[in-house]
Amino acid sequence: MRKAVILVVVLAAAAGLIIFSGVLETPTDEPAPQETDQPTGPEAQEPEQEEPAEETLKGVSLSPRSFTEDDFVAFFAKAAEAGEVITWAGDWMELVNGTAPVTHMGLSAAFGYEPVILLNYLDPDTGESLRGLNPELREAYLTSLVGFAEEHRPGYIAVGVEVNSVYLKSPDDYPPFVGLFQDAYDAVKAVSPDTVVFTVFQLERMKGLHGGLFGGENDPSSSQWGLIDDFPSTDIVAFTSYPCLVFGDPSEIPDDYYTEILSHTSKPIAFVELGWFREGFPGWESDASEQAEFIDRFFLLTEEAEPVLVVWSFLYDVDAAQPFDTMGLLDYDETSAEAWDAWTSH
Repeated sequence: MRKAVILVVVLAAAAGLIIFSGVLETPTDEPAPQETDQPTGPEAQEPEQEEPAEETLKGVSLSPRSFTEDDFVAFFAKAAEAGEVITWAGDWMELVNGTAPVTHMGLSAAFGYEPVILLNYLDPDTGESLRGLNPELREAYLTSLVGFAEEHRPGYIAVGVEVNSVYLKSPDDYPPFVGLFQDAYDAVKAVSPDTVVFTVFQLERMKGLHGGLFGGENDPSSSQWGLIDDFPSTDIVAFTSYPCLVFGDPSEIPDDYYTEILSHTSKPIAFVELGWFREGFPGWESDASEQAEFIDRFFLLTEEAEPVLVVWSFLYDVDAAQPFDTMGLLDYDETSAEAWDAWTSH
């Protein structure tokens, strides 16, 4: 759903120009375990314990103030305060060329974050393939993905972003993608079994919500929940969510807005893009307090869902079309803001 943010994708490759003298230090001297008197016999049996719920990983996308060396390095320090995850999203051809996603993995080792790779060869805004999907290109996509997964063993790889928007706008391109996803899933698992492989849906479209800034009418009868079943092997069910495009105020978001997902899948869920803008349009205004209010409401409404990943779209505002240009947790020159405080409080 990101508009005109291809700059972030392209310039991510510039990260390779920065040379790092070392990586984060980790302690090597561990204290020897101390002996304790342990009971033996029947009284030594430990009580059964419930497995703790999987912790939600939070984070932001790769969205520095700029790609100058100082701003780029400073971004990672600030992003560490926002959570453990940094996503990179872009054209699958970047992986074929061995550029930005590879750099992202290297940076994760240097700065100690959990990298999440979001790959696409379809344009979710138009629903069309960026360059077609002939047999040679399909093979190049899969070969590059296997080599990347085998070498880097990433924790998370998404194959396809907002794929239900593709289904809606370009239905002829959707079935070939479904087949490609399954082949990609199997290929990654063969070389990196622990990698979480998944695809990403656009939640508002999934619900049949086309009103508000989408310009149409909300029609729950046109929901697309059944598309989840097209990807039975996906490890998690992930979404982008921008309710600000449909609702004028966070208080208007229904209480079951996110828990409804649980009625359509038993798999873990994730939100790899999440946003609410600070500045809108006449008749569709917002402000910093409203953005912070949405963050608090989001975490309240997703308590039951227990998402495994929650990623805010931008740490800093980016050069994008309205209203995406004011979705950062921070403006360019801010070090704190209402949205930042709300995000880091959860």
